[in-house]
Amino acid sequence: MQQCLTISTLPARKIPRADKRMQLYHHPLDLDSQKVRLALEEEGLDYTSYHVNPITGKNLDSSFFKMNRRGRLPVFQNGSHIIYNTVDIIQYIERIAAVSSGAESIGASSREVIEWMQRIQEWDPKFFTLSHIPEKYRLYVSKFMRQVVIARMSESPDLAGDYHKKLREAYETEERLKEADVLRSSKGHLVRLLDEVERQLSETPYLAGQEFTMADVMLIPVLARLKLLDLENEYIAGRPNIAEYWLLVQLRPSYKRVIGKYFSGWRKHKTLLKTWCLVRIRSLLKRY
Repeated sequence: MQQCLTISTLPARKIPRADKRMQLYHHPLDLDSQKVRLALEEEGLDYTSYHVNPITGKNLDSSFFKMNRRGRLPVFQNGSHIIYNTVDIIQYIERIAAVSSGAESIGASSREVIEWMQRIQEWDPKFFTLSHIPEKYRLYVSKFMRQVVIARMSESPDLAGDYHKKLREAYETEERLKEADVLRSSKGHLVRLLDEVERQLSETPYLAGQEFTMADVMLIPVLARLKLLDLENEYIAGRPNIAEYWLLVQLRPSYKRVIGKYFSGWRKHKTLLKTWCLVRIRSLLKRY
């Protein structure tokens, strides 16, 4: 169910409009990027897409890093308005879609939808994902990324302080991956989330009721990540309501455009191989 706010009751500055320069900096491999792209596709909004591959270090190029000193994806820009938080971006997209459609009210997700969005976003897939990547590949990419940071630091001394933070973060990530408690905590958080989802889907076809909402937009990439890591049998198949839901949402056009295009069947290997080859070639040529 939607909660609505009448446009006339809101200050003009609160009403976003789709600027011709609306842009999304993202990458198909990035889970949060998938969430935002799904939202854009579901709302039918046009935008300019910029691929920024974090595995090859494109998120560390000075042109992007000046805009986002944390170097994280996605980044959404509508004119002079720039948003970095995934949930904030999706809620902003909802308001843009309502205004662009000429609606007399600005649709906002219900409290239940927002609670699910926030609950899903609280799970950080970083350590879970890295722990399921073969160590030799993970360490190779980690070393490559550290070299990229050092190279960018040399090229842009004015950003050296922020690049140094990214370098320290890379070392800390490797150290934390050695801690069993960190990995156990990440897995436990995911299991609890999936158990909650399983219970909810035993009552309703979608996460927040009878209709597809932005809560589902947030959940789909999590399930897609499990499939990408070949963990579908362990985490999805044993939960019959999630398994049925997963089959259903993969039929949506938005899923096919945002995720299926890159990861369905043989496309998964093509997407991953392309990125791996870029890292290997640049490492061999020392072109960081």
